[in-house]
Amino acid sequence: MRILVVEDEPTLATQLAEGLQSVGYVVHVAHNGVDGSFMGDTDPYDAVELDIGLPQMDGITVLKKWRASGRTMPVLILTARDTWREKVAGIDAGADDYLTKPFHMEELLARLRALIRRAGGHASTELVCGPLTLDTRSSRASVDGTALTLTSHEYRVLAYLMHHPGEIVSRAELTEHIYAQDFDRDSNTVEVFIARLRKKLPPGLIETLRGLGYRLNKAQ
Repeated sequence: MRILVVEDEPTLATQLAEGLQSVGYVVHVAHNGVDGSFMGDTDPYDAVELDIGLPQMDGITVLKKWRASGRTMPVLILTARDTWREKVAGIDAGADDYLTKPFHMEELLARLRALIRRAGGHASTELVCGPLTLDTRSSRASVDGTALTLTSHEYRVLAYLMHHPGEIVSRAELTEHIYAQDFDRDSNTVEVFIARLRKKLPPGLIETLRGLGYRLNKAQ
């Protein structure tokens, strides 16, 4: 899953990126509102962490521009201003949730997981597709209760498919969501990860649609 962090304080931006990467997210960072606005407009993200007090363009303006242009990714606002007016302004601008600084990383991770789940229509922290279960809290997957051993990239591919069950997901889309921005991306590598996953999953769970991509079959 791909997260955009828009935070101007360098130390906090680094801590956020490292914390998100440590649990398997692909993270891109912008340090001002102009760059953040551009990245959110031009790249697909599963969620955004957005600071309000940004240089060049404040977070509320960034968020309003995204929503006005039809960008629907979940947005978690971070603010050092613990006032009800700031919270109301953020929600009215299109924020999905907010968190006041200082905060615990565990709470931020839990809120992001919830936003991503809800965006995909999932209510539980455990995603289930037939015999396959993925626990978004522990980043672990299992088949009929037996834990799977997955590499970080295999997990990212599986997690993205699990968040979009029954949907056709192209190789390009998977590539965008499993590799960091500065990584030498190769969509052909996705085929390798899919092949490895198929060896660990029940037959037919991941379907290939020639020329279109892959689909995780919900009825198994």
